[in-house]
Amino acid sequence: MDKHTGMITDMHLGRQMVDERLHEQFAEAGASYATLVESMRYSLLAGGKRIRAVICMKFCEAAGGRIEDALDAACAIEMLHTYTLIHDDLPIMDGDEIRRGRPSNHVEFGEFTATLAGDALQAAAFEMLTNSPLSPEAIVEMVRLLAEAAGPHGICGGQYIDLSGEGWQLTIDELLELYSMKTASLIAAAAKMGVIAGYGTKAQIEAAHQYAASIGLAFQIRDDVLDCIATQEELGKPIGSDEANEKTTFVSLLGHAACEKMIEKETQKAIKAIEGKFANTEFLTWLAQTLAKRTK
Repeated sequence: MDKHTGMITDMHLGRQMVDERLHEQFAEAGASYATLVESMRYSLLAGGKRIRAVICMKFCEAAGGRIEDALDAACAIEMLHTYTLIHDDLPIMDGDEIRRGRPSNHVEFGEFTATLAGDALQAAAFEMLTNSPLSPEAIVEMVRLLAEAAGPHGICGGQYIDLSGEGWQLTIDELLELYSMKTASLIAAAAKMGVIAGYGTKAQIEAAHQYAASIGLAFQIRDDVLDCIATQEELGKPIGSDEANEKTTFVSLLGHAACEKMIEKETQKAIKAIEGKFANTEFLTWLAQTLAKRTK
């Protein structure tokens, strides 16, 4: 098995572990709120790359822990990420009707059920974290990091800037702030939570943050590019929605070629940030390089 194939196998194994644990959640089929649970599972189990979850587990491993030690944290991150996707797609937000190749949650279940499904998944993420077998100190710090990433200093603040900026052009600095909050904040939380699950050092937590901040920016710029050049079948969601919603992107500001250079620059920054900080960064380096070239 060559190195690339081995890395892909590692990625698949991480995804499989997360998917199996998530399938065990929310099994209240006979409850009076069963449709709400079905709505939650509809989006949570719809597939997806599980990149944030794998980053969490792999940073735990890099810090000296077992990937199993970070599994609950990884699943909590996926629950919170899924909540953001459900809410992003709502008509009052981005109004997208396709997600991961099938109808968005609100199209399938209605707006009020989709809204509550997102709310419930966010709450469930913190419940799962508190049930983790890690030390109380580690759990408290992970809860803090996830809450910080989700709130006004993270995803919600970024979403506000994103939606309030529709119809007028943001500056590069404003766009950097938006991307760091809306996208990179949860990736950074995932990386740092992984180090904490592996009982790593403060220096390793900082290195994980720098790595995640750079790949988070590269990831979002890549999304901007793919929104212009990919097909709906490749992405599993509508393309051209940024332009239709009159959103500023790095492509609209700088053009495709400059975006590719920024992606490469941020990818190299990410790799450099973790060099010498962990015993083995081979997978994390491969992941950064792979995400930079993704086509979906």
